[in-house]
Amino acid sequence: MVATLEGTASRCGDRRVAATRHSAFYGNLRPQLYRLIESETVDPVRNPYAPGAGQRPPELAGRDRELRQFEVVLERVARGRPERSMIITGLRGVGKTVLLNSFRSMAIQRLWGTGKIEARPEQSIRRPIASALHMAVRELAPRHRAPDRIERFLGVLKSFAQSGPEDEAKGRARAHRWQPGIDVPATRGRADSGDLEIDLTELFVDAAEVATDVGAGIALFVDEMQDIPADDVSALCAACHELSQSGGPLIVVGAGLPHLPAVLSASKSYSERLFRYARIDRLDRESADIALLAPAEREGVTFTPEALDALYGAADGYPYFVQAYAKVVWDVAPDSPITADDIRVAAPEAENELAVGFFGSRYERATPAERDYMRAMAALGDDPVPTSAVAEELGRKPSSLSPARDGLIKKGLIYSAERGVVAFTVPHFGRFLRAQPV
Repeated sequence: MVATLEGTASRCGDRRVAATRHSAFYGNLRPQLYRLIESETVDPVRNPYAPGAGQRPPELAGRDRELRQFEVVLERVARGRPERSMIITGLRGVGKTVLLNSFRSMAIQRLWGTGKIEARPEQSIRRPIASALHMAVRELAPRHRAPDRIERFLGVLKSFAQSGPEDEAKGRARAHRWQPGIDVPATRGRADSGDLEIDLTELFVDAAEVATDVGAGIALFVDEMQDIPADDVSALCAACHELSQSGGPLIVVGAGLPHLPAVLSASKSYSERLFRYARIDRLDRESADIALLAPAEREGVTFTPEALDALYGAADGYPYFVQAYAKVVWDVAPDSPITADDIRVAAPEAENELAVGFFGSRYERATPAERDYMRAMAALGDDPVPTSAVAEELGRKPSSLSPARDGLIKKGLIYSAERGVVAFTVPHFGRFLRAQPV
C-alpha cells in the first residue's frame, strides 16, 4: 500500500513525494493523503466541461434571473392569472437552446404537457406544431378522466396537420397518405380551414381546454424562431393573442437571434406587448468563474486566480467559449491547480477547434459572394456596421449586394441589427475572418 502510494505521489510532484517519505509522520494520514493525490490529478476521463450545440453545461451559471422569470410565468398560469408567453434572444453560443431546454424541464417537473420544435427557413410550422402538441397532450392524457375528450382533440389535431395549402395543391389523396401518428379519425370542421391563423387559433384554444380539464398547462418551445416564415409568424402571434385574452393555460416559449423581436413586431404590431422578452448575453466575470470552478471542484480540481483571468480573457465570457477552452485546458493540464501556463499551452488547440467546428463550419456554408460580404464586414470592425459602409469597402453599389446580404441573413450568419445596419450572429466571427488568408 505504501509503495503504491509513493509511486502515485512520484507522478504527481516532488512535494507529494517528500510527504510520503516521512511515513512515520504521515502514517495516520495515508487515506486522506491518498484522496488528496487523487483529487490533484487532472484526469481527462473526468473532464466535466461540455461544449456542444444545445448541450447543458455542468453548471448553468449566470441565468438565475431568466429562470426566476419563467418560474413566475409557470406559477401565474397555474393559478389562472393572465401571463405572456416568453421570448429569449441572443447571439449564437450564449446558451439560448440550453435555457430553452431548462425551461422545458421546469414545466415537466410541474406535470405540464410539453413539446418542442426547431423552426427552419421556408418550412411551414403546421406539421411541426402538430407533432409538438401531440407530444404534449400525450403527456397529459393519462391524467384525463374523459378519454373521449382526448380522442376528440386528437381528431382535430390530425385534421389540422393535414389541412395545409401545400396539401391542397398536391391533392387530398397525398395529404391523407401523410399520417401524424394519431390513431383516431380526422375531425372535420375544426382547425382545418387551410388558413393557418384561423386553424392555429382554434387548435390552441382546444388544447388549452384539455389542459384546463386536468388542472395543468401546455408549453410549446420553439427554437430558431426567427426562421419561421412571415405568414406563419403572423398566425402564431394571432393564436397567442387569442390565448392571452381567454386566459387559456397554453404558452409559447421561443428562442432566436437578436432581431427576433423585430421579426415578431413586423408580423403583428401588438407582439411587443404579447411576449415577455429576455435578452441573454455573455457571462459576467463572477458567473464565468462559477461555470469553471463549480464543476472542477466537484472533481477535486481548481484554478489559480491567474488562470481564471486568462480564461476569461480568452473566452470573453461567452458560455460556449468558456466550455470549449475549459475542456481543452483540462485535458492539457498535468495537475491541480490549473495555472495560467496551462491556459497558454492549451489556447492554440482550443482556438483551432473553434476555428474548425464553430467558425469554419459556418463560413463554409457561404457562397463566394457572401464570403466577400462577410470579409468586408470584418474589415470594418466587430460592431454592427452600416450596409452602405460594406458596399463602400467592396467598391460596389449597395443594391448590388442585396442578394449576398439576404442570403447571409437566411443562413443565420448575419442579422439586421436595425434598418440599414448588419452584424454577425456569431461572437468573434469578425476576428476569425481577419485571421484567414485572403
